[in-house]
Amino acid sequence: MKTARAWRGSLKDYIMMSGVRQRPNFKGPNWVIILVCLVSIFLVGLYIYQPRNTAACYIFLSRGCSDLENTPAVPSRELTDEENAARVVFTEILKSSPAAPKNSKVAFMFLTPGPLPFEMLWDKFFQGHDGRFTVYVHASREQPPHVSPYFNGRNIRSEKVDWGKISMVDAERRLLMNALQDPDNQQFVLLSDSCVPLHSFDYVYNYLIFANLSFIDCYDDPGPHGAGGRYSEHMLPEVEFKDFRKGSQWFTMTRRHALIIMADSLYYRKFRLYCRPGFEGRNCYADEHYFQTLFYMIDPAGIANWSVTYVDWSERKWHPRSYKPQDITPKLIKNLTSFDTSLHFTSDEKKTVLKTPCMWNEMRRPCFLFARKFYPETLDNLLQLFSNSTSV
Repeated sequence: MKTARAWRGSLKDYIMMSGVRQRPNFKGPNWVIILVCLVSIFLVGLYIYQPRNTAACYIFLSRGCSDLENTPAVPSRELTDEENAARVVFTEILKSSPAAPKNSKVAFMFLTPGPLPFEMLWDKFFQGHDGRFTVYVHASREQPPHVSPYFNGRNIRSEKVDWGKISMVDAERRLLMNALQDPDNQQFVLLSDSCVPLHSFDYVYNYLIFANLSFIDCYDDPGPHGAGGRYSEHMLPEVEFKDFRKGSQWFTMTRRHALIIMADSLYYRKFRLYCRPGFEGRNCYADEHYFQTLFYMIDPAGIANWSVTYVDWSERKWHPRSYKPQDITPKLIKNLTSFDTSLHFTSDEKKTVLKTPCMWNEMRRPCFLFARKFYPETLDNLLQLFSNSTSV
């Protein structure tokens, strides 16, 4: 609209100025002829030099506008051979339409250093739904003793994981690799040892299986804890500053996107080499940036830009708020399951709060299916709440 006012204003001023200055020297018909000529020249110019932005297209009806809308984005630079090869693979994966299995399943992937304090809560969550889910456990320090039959024999080969380092991404990729071996797995959920479900299994299953997006958290933080302090120019030319994104590592992902993670080596290598704590005085944490930046670059319309796992960062500390036994009340759970807007907090001087409406298949819906972080001592209270409600 600003463009429209600028165009219309400048044309009007030009005509008025021309009229005032020329009125003493021209009679009425001459003035009309000049005006028609000016308008004709203007319209011919518009036809030859088609509008190249959406604002101009909104003002003027032009064949260039439809072309602009239908033309794929052209890279602003010549791509390297590796980038072109990667894009070919990614495009083919995204275009593929594999036949949906008769029994679609959700893969629940637990990333934990050791024991799973909420295993019995998840056991209760899974009961009665055999054949609709699979469980995978990546324990990076010690193998947890399982008390639920759903977790027995579900440990995968694990490696040590260091907080903030690429080994965290490696563990996530390892979980995806194992889960992808089951062709019935269609959605892949990453969970921590402090995560709990907020809804019944049926609710969670339907929410994920019938969604048309991956719920990957993704936003632009220009501050020191985002691109402003973590991006390295060593990532060029493949990863530009303008594309560097941040988000929670706790995702749910479609099978197509999981396959892309397995296929990618180019962008993964950039983050492995140049996104790590202490590199050039920067503290970059790959698990907060790699998936987020990759999918923002190659399939921005395929991600929701928010996570279905609730984490409270409102205190703006290094770690999110943790819940104690006295915090576990029906009111708390009701609040967590009622949020339909996801909040992000930038780390720049403005301390902007970014609000993202939670849209599920183009409908406004509650955002969260899971939540963290809960102390192990909250288990009994959570089990009681879970027993008395369809939500936890």
